[in-house]
Amino acid sequence: MNKTFDQTSFSLKGFYLLCFFGLGSLFPLLGVYFKEEVGLSGTEIGTLMSISPVVMIFAQPLWGLITDFTRRPRSVLGLSLLVTAVLGYSILLLNSYIWLLFLLILFSFMQSAMIPVSDSILLNYVQKENKQYGNYRLFGAIGFAIAVYIAGRLAEIYGIQVIFYMFSAVLILCVLFVFNMPKENQSLKTDLRKGVDKLIKMPSFMVFLAATFLVFGPIFANNFYFGFYIQETGGTLAGVGLAFLLAAGSEAPFMKFAGITIKKWGMMPIMMFAATVSAVRWTFYFFEPSFSIVLATTIVQGFSVGLFIPAAMEYVRIYTPSEVRATAVSLYTAVGNGLGSWFCTFVGGAIFDKYSIFYTYLFFGVLTFAGLLMVFILSRMEEKGLILVQRSI
Repeated sequence: MNKTFDQTSFSLKGFYLLCFFGLGSLFPLLGVYFKEEVGLSGTEIGTLMSISPVVMIFAQPLWGLITDFTRRPRSVLGLSLLVTAVLGYSILLLNSYIWLLFLLILFSFMQSAMIPVSDSILLNYVQKENKQYGNYRLFGAIGFAIAVYIAGRLAEIYGIQVIFYMFSAVLILCVLFVFNMPKENQSLKTDLRKGVDKLIKMPSFMVFLAATFLVFGPIFANNFYFGFYIQETGGTLAGVGLAFLLAAGSEAPFMKFAGITIKKWGMMPIMMFAATVSAVRWTFYFFEPSFSIVLATTIVQGFSVGLFIPAAMEYVRIYTPSEVRATAVSLYTAVGNGLGSWFCTFVGGAIFDKYSIFYTYLFFGVLTFAGLLMVFILSRMEEKGLILVQRSI
């Protein structure tokens, strides 16, 4: 029994390490590839890179239905990994913007199953075994950070096309870990209609959604545009990899101790602090600092991402009724990871095209300061007793 437990735990950690290693080897440099090798404009790149978050909004509930119907989450996960690997490599074979548009829609649909299905398996496992979700998800942050660094170095030596080989090979290898993951999973199916009416009548939750849209949007869009920014400040592809290694790597320790930090300082202060750090960082980038200074500032991503995400989840847990909490999480994910990411990626590309990458980051800074204002309003509502703690957790 102990051997099986160790094998399951090892497989889950290995899956997250390799899955995010694959994502980290492709997405941070994909925009650079589109610009340098395919010759696309900033607007075209922004459109292509914004497909994934939009598709995710519609695809994830569908994958939930498929997983619930088949009751074979490991098979669904394995299939999505294999097909995503093939479609990811196929990007390298196309040079037409229109064909890339259609391919990325299909690619994003298949890829959107990977994280929610694996998360549902992991959540069920940690609850049964009384383990911490963060101790497994942590390996994803580590894998992503290491991958971008290695991809940047290899791209510098062998050419940027190497990212597609890395992505596809690692995802196929990742399938081996799926076989030893637990069979059971939590249902991904949520009745949005049931909960939406109740949630939209809660002014505090609508303010919270606005905050996540404005703060998370630039954070996720940065994954697509930071490579351009590094190059504009004098960095190489290897420099892009190093910058992402420091930025994504800094998230891991903060995620691990986020619970203790939130308990000590409070959820609202942590959200305000994290949003402030993000807003100042993006705005600072507008002033065209040198590559070495940008490199030094990447570690603050641990404060912004590593603390804001757990604090936001804590808000949902405490301030939404238990009977609609699953719907609240779905809306929170759709608005922040989906709509926010799409909006900032699309508009950021248009600004990059018309002005420069520095104005794209000024745009990110302005949005995040607006998000900080939303968090401040939320904090004041809490102080005035306008947000009720939900005891049925």
